[in-house]
Amino acid sequence: MQIKINDVLRSYIEPLTEAEYAALERSILVEGCRDALVLWEDVLVDGHNRYQICQQHGVPFKVTENTSFRNLDDVKLWMIDNNLGRRSISDFQRGVLALRKKEIVAARVAELAAQAAAEDAAIAPPEGDASKAKPAAMPLTSREDIARAARLSSATISQIEKIQKTATPELVEAVRSGTISINAAATVASLPEADQVAAVAGGKKELQKAAKEVRELRAASRPAKEAKEGGGEYRPMTEVDELRAENASLKEKNAALRSEITALQLRISELVDAS
Repeated sequence: MQIKINDVLRSYIEPLTEAEYAALERSILVEGCRDALVLWEDVLVDGHNRYQICQQHGVPFKVTENTSFRNLDDVKLWMIDNNLGRRSISDFQRGVLALRKKEIVAARVAELAAQAAAEDAAIAPPEGDASKAKPAAMPLTSREDIARAARLSSATISQIEKIQKTATPELVEAVRSGTISINAAATVASLPEADQVAAVAGGKKELQKAAKEVRELRAASRPAKEAKEGGGEYRPMTEVDELRAENASLKEKNAALRSEITALQLRISELVDAS
């Protein structure tokens, strides 16, 4: 079979770092390609890096075709869910994937609603007759829904949205590489593009300094009345505050994972009892 590469699908998931790619290459050269490549007809869906390594070194591999895909959006949703199920991806990657899923699902629901409205108009049921109504499935409409899908806090999802909208590519790459936290990156993303690029070029300390200056400027411009209504004098978020916020987010993720493990254990027990 001649495997085809779709450039949209190949770039849809964040690429591996050089270190991750090198580690995968060593593993395949020693142990072979253990996981089958996933195809949509003859288009490669999952395993682009493995396919490239196997082709380069002449390593044999297996393929499996997923016959449930109806269109490109089905493929993208499968890729998103497949990667959200992995433990190795970063919080930023989780948030980006969950937001992509929201866009696809929302567009699909809007399309179905438009089709249903057109059918209802063609049928023209009697006034007050709701028997022809077609309720649409609920998309990921709230930050809480998206956060739940990504196993992140709603605040983190909000920060990732801001980074996607206003951060320069250099700042986004700094978040992806772990040079700057999501919290601090969302703050730096409010700066003009030139200032963002300069902060990234200065490294981790310069990024932290830029985030601190933005917070202090916001605190200085905050009306005194607003500060009093908040329960006292306003204090800008320090690095300690950031770490505490990240710690709380990690605890929330941990609780979600424990709940997921419990559900999986229950499912396993049910399957064992049924066999």
